[in-house]
Amino acid sequence: MSADKSTDLSKNESIEDDEPDEWDRRIMDTGCHQENLNLQLCHADTGDWRKCLKEMQEFRECWARNRNNERTSTVDNVQQ
Repeated sequence: MSADKSTDLSKNESIEDDEPDEWDRRIMDTGCHQENLNLQLCHADTGDWRKCLKEMQEFRECWARNRNNERTSTVDNVQQ
């Protein structure tokens, strides 16, 4: 493979990496993307969810404020 083709592939891969994946799109749709990110970063930094109670509470408040339980409740209540 030539150097030019290799460079082209890495450029295309980095372009694709800039696009939000399914998880990111779903969390963005909740309206709580930043709160989720803060919670994830706290856990990554501390390694202990118990040290992230403030971030967890902010995420829960955001979730409730954006009525995500109403929006997602049909998933939990599906009749079998």
